[in-house]
Amino acid sequence: MLWFLASDPGQVGGTRRTDRRPAWALFFPLAALHAALAVPLSLAAMFGGLPALATPAAHGRELLFGFALAVIAGYLLGPLPQRRLVVLAGLWLVGRTGILVAPLAWPALLADAAFALLLAWQLVPRFLAAKKWRNRLLSPLLGLLCLLAVASLAARLAFPGLLSPLLHQGVLWLLLLMAFMGGRVIAPAVNGHLMARDRVAGAGVQPRLEAALIGLLGAAGLLAIWPPIWPLAGAVLTLAGALVLVRLWRWTPWALRDRPDLLALLLGYTWLGVGALLIAGDLLAGISPTGRLHAITVGALGTLASGIMLRQAILRAKGRPGEERWLPPLAGLFTLAAGLRLALPLAGLPALWGAAGTWSLAWLLVAWRLLHWRRRGATAATMPSTAI
Repeated sequence: MLWFLASDPGQVGGTRRTDRRPAWALFFPLAALHAALAVPLSLAAMFGGLPALATPAAHGRELLFGFALAVIAGYLLGPLPQRRLVVLAGLWLVGRTGILVAPLAWPALLADAAFALLLAWQLVPRFLAAKKWRNRLLSPLLGLLCLLAVASLAARLAFPGLLSPLLHQGVLWLLLLMAFMGGRVIAPAVNGHLMARDRVAGAGVQPRLEAALIGLLGAAGLLAIWPPIWPLAGAVLTLAGALVLVRLWRWTPWALRDRPDLLALLLGYTWLGVGALLIAGDLLAGISPTGRLHAITVGALGTLASGIMLRQAILRAKGRPGEERWLPPLAGLFTLAAGLRLALPLAGLPALWGAAGTWSLAWLLVAWRLLHWRRRGATAATMPSTAI
């Protein structure tokens, strides 16, 4: 694997090779199919299926550090030499398949750990040179998520009692990443639409509010490490959740009725604020927020990740996200899935199966639309240009 750690093989003799492929075209469909299959397999494990997913912690780890890391890889890696991209995807697939079939087998554990570490090696240095500290924040944040993925493997192997706390930490830091990255996608999209339609700029990134969110969510993640001070973490997280909703309000969702694709992204961002407040309520009471975490992992992650994934695929195919009619129904499906999951335990087993089925259906639709737009982009790229 030393060639992987060497300088970019796409640069040879001062000339650029053309064997680079966009990471999203491979990782996004894989992530969507994985998300669609992992949840029903987890429920089947409860009734005598795969033992690897029989516990909530094992199920949570697979979605958080299997699915979410694949989405991060697809969105942030950019074009890579084909050989390097295949190695990363291969390690990810070996980790996913191995953990399902033989969760404690060394090849599966090593492949999963290698994927997380190589992903960190690819991504962390990219943001260290950023001029603004808010952009440089991505380096330690992405590195931390990848290290938590490796630590969770060690916990699963030798310290199973630590797995749930590590997953809770992972969700809180993923909340910070989605609040940051989601804002960086939503703000220019809303601004661009308002400028094109009304010649009036929107609220934009709101840098002061973004900085406050980074500080509060980072502090909440650190404070939540130690259970005796969970109430303090809850108080900080309450402020962060309120600021998420304030930021959302300033993006004037009522003025975007003609862009349901943008409203779908805003619905995902709403789940970030709601999820932060729900988790904060449990922390204030000194309760582990296991059930409430699904507001982030189902509502926010499902809605935001699917919207951003499809938006990137559509834009790369020279399409218009506003014309993708499946984005609003997908946001509705993820919201339904999150609502059914949060209704537990009062709603009982039918709500659990309903949430799983809705989630899986949504991700199968995402995978279908991703492949559609990837084929459309490939067709457009091969069409001869017409001289005028």
